[in-house]
Amino acid sequence: MNAHINADPAELAKFSELAHRWWDPESEFRPLHQINPLRLTWIDALAEIKGKRVLDIGCGGGILSDAMARKGALVTGIDLSTKALRVAQLHALEAGTANVDYQEISAEAMAQQEPASFDVVTCMEMLEHVPDPSSVVRACAALVKPGGWVFFSTLNRNPKAFLFAILGAEYVLQLLPKGTHEYAKFIKPSELARYAREVGLELTDTRGMEYNPLTRRYWLSGNTSVNYLFATRKA
Repeated sequence: MNAHINADPAELAKFSELAHRWWDPESEFRPLHQINPLRLTWIDALAEIKGKRVLDIGCGGGILSDAMARKGALVTGIDLSTKALRVAQLHALEAGTANVDYQEISAEAMAQQEPASFDVVTCMEMLEHVPDPSSVVRACAALVKPGGWVFFSTLNRNPKAFLFAILGAEYVLQLLPKGTHEYAKFIKPSELARYAREVGLELTDTRGMEYNPLTRRYWLSGNTSVNYLFATRKA
């Protein structure tokens, strides 16, 4: 792994091993399939993605990228997991999804190649898996056009998030494989807001995401204590 690439080889290996299961809605990626309609609706309500050029950073197997393309967006999905990207490409071919292109490249490298090129940038469930999340936020700001939208989602860092996102989700409910998350990499909303502000991204909307283990239902709320989403705009 290139020392200058903002990625953890162990994280890439972990998700690469599961790549063939991305599109199984009952697999380890079931939570992503369940929350995808929520985050897609929220993004589209704010940014109206149809006909827009959209970049999905850390796209994995393409669950969000594919959904945004089906909404009419012109989507580029990028990731550093070769296996996950192959799965995304294969699914696009099998499903006949148009308007989606997958590339193996980092956000930082993409920012150098295509600055100020996208109307919308999404970076969902990814920041807590990289060594330097502020570098990714900086790349997002460089990639989006002036007036464009950048969306983030990640995990708060506090005792409740440790209890719910790691002990609860990984060990008790087994919604996620053990070791999916590292508590030290969780990001407080105040930290993410600072990263965004420092690179000219204005925070315009915040949502929390909650889960009821009895009904197995997710919903968006104002509670950002565990999972949360940010909508920002480039000045």
